[in-house]
Amino acid sequence: MDVAFTHLFDRLCDAYGDREALVWRDRRRTFAEVRGEADRFAHVLAAHGLGLRADPDSVAAHESPHDHVALYLRNGPEYLIGMLGAWRARACATNINYRYVDTELAGVLADQSCAAIVYHGSFADTLARVLERIDPPRLLVRVDDGAGDALLPGALDYHDALAGMRGDAPPRDDQSPADRYVLYTGGTTGAPKGVLWRQGDFLVRALGLRHADGSELSGEDEVVERAGRRRLVSMPLPPFMHGAAHWNALSTWLSGGSVVIPDEVIRFDPAGALAVATREGVTATVIVGDAFARPLADALDAGAPVPAELRHVLSSGAILSRPVAERLRAHLPGIRLLDVLGSSEAGRQALNSTAPGEERRARFGRDPGTVVLADDRTRVLEPGEDEIGWVATRGRVPLGYLGDPDKTAATFPTIDGLRYVVPGDRARLTAEGTIELHGRESVTINSGGEKIFAEEVERAVKEHRDVADVLVVPRPSEKWGSEVVAIVALHPGAGPDPEALEATARRHIAGFKIPKAFVFVVEVPRFPSGKPDYAAARLIDEAARGHAAAPDGAHPRTG
Repeated sequence: MDVAFTHLFDRLCDAYGDREALVWRDRRRTFAEVRGEADRFAHVLAAHGLGLRADPDSVAAHESPHDHVALYLRNGPEYLIGMLGAWRARACATNINYRYVDTELAGVLADQSCAAIVYHGSFADTLARVLERIDPPRLLVRVDDGAGDALLPGALDYHDALAGMRGDAPPRDDQSPADRYVLYTGGTTGAPKGVLWRQGDFLVRALGLRHADGSELSGEDEVVERAGRRRLVSMPLPPFMHGAAHWNALSTWLSGGSVVIPDEVIRFDPAGALAVATREGVTATVIVGDAFARPLADALDAGAPVPAELRHVLSSGAILSRPVAERLRAHLPGIRLLDVLGSSEAGRQALNSTAPGEERRARFGRDPGTVVLADDRTRVLEPGEDEIGWVATRGRVPLGYLGDPDKTAATFPTIDGLRYVVPGDRARLTAEGTIELHGRESVTINSGGEKIFAEEVERAVKEHRDVADVLVVPRPSEKWGSEVVAIVALHPGAGPDPEALEATARRHIAGFKIPKAFVFVVEVPRFPSGKPDYAAARLIDEAARGHAAAPDGAHPRTG
């Protein structure tokens, strides 16, 4: 099946238009109402000349044929409606990290030559400064979030702009599966890059238009029929500016389900999220590892409501540690825990699913097209070959990185005539054909000639009951070149005990991987998505050694 997102959404609206599709606080929208608002937004874009600039099948892999609509927004209905409306105008929405400072924001807006920016009013001051540093977009649209800001010069108010527009049809109805979906990476290992997907490939690889056995759905009729059999209510917890969150929301819509947004969108409020999940009968939620799961477990321990309908907890971007998973299960014994291996560049590649009563194992079942390449990337490894290689995927993969042909060629190599994506995860292929994940190459530490994967060490240290969170970074060493250091946050009331942490880690990893030092902090640095901020963690270690000032909020103590 090769289809545009908007065509499938129309089919679902025609069949289930009265179903609830989007809930935030006291605002509820049916599928038909979401489509109507998206069509009005599409007409706003079209009225300002935004849309398709070139034939999607004729441009290079690193080029986009669309005008880009930057979504500089926190979570809210306008985020998802903005994505859908841009596609209905044959433009393309892009995600903007609202935590960026001026230079970062200017860089990502200039990189995509954005034609429009949709922004929350609370970001107006930052945006005003940045607009002086980039080519001005053709359209600014402000979503009022109660900040009390004045409209920037030339900007339109979102609701006022939509009020006079048609909501019964998009400005054009020739959307194509070759139209692009663009997702900017987090930039944690370099400048953010816009990953270019064909929508037809994105829907299958990232949004899950597959059967349980991995085979693709046969066509639009099957999508509609399948949606009629399900009752899915999903609540993504990370910000929509990250792929894991809006992928889950869009996938929920393609299942005919309802997307619930937590009431609090400025910060993560675990007790509030659990209350919303209980109130709305949420059946599934998406988190990013222990950074989200631990506060949820803390809230449940403190008496927060237990969502009775919750059946699936998906962790994307980080594996749930065993101790934290057990704490969740103590309150939610009926949930299935799913660790998703994937990335902006690859979509979903593999899955580790643990049903109620099953023991958690750090092995991932592969999605169709996912393989492990040899270390030199010249061949596909066979099950049981004792080599740490590269997780890779072929078939429905992105086209490339926006504006960067060299990085496109490096990340999307052709091997034996087949095109792969190699995002950077290192793994071993077991004799059973499952993936034994070791970690990202970008956070690999070379110590005395041995490769040590930071994520593998982190999982071992987390096995200690007193550890709330941990990141592992390299430290210069005269003897080893680099040595392993663990930045550790403990549970309240626990005292620093490096010997106990070392003893626990030794039960799970080889001696050469054991941290040479532990730095204890109040809170481990992470991005809003829950993903690790290794640059800040290295600064904490430098501060502990007296070589730099600690980041705000960090109070290092070595042990």
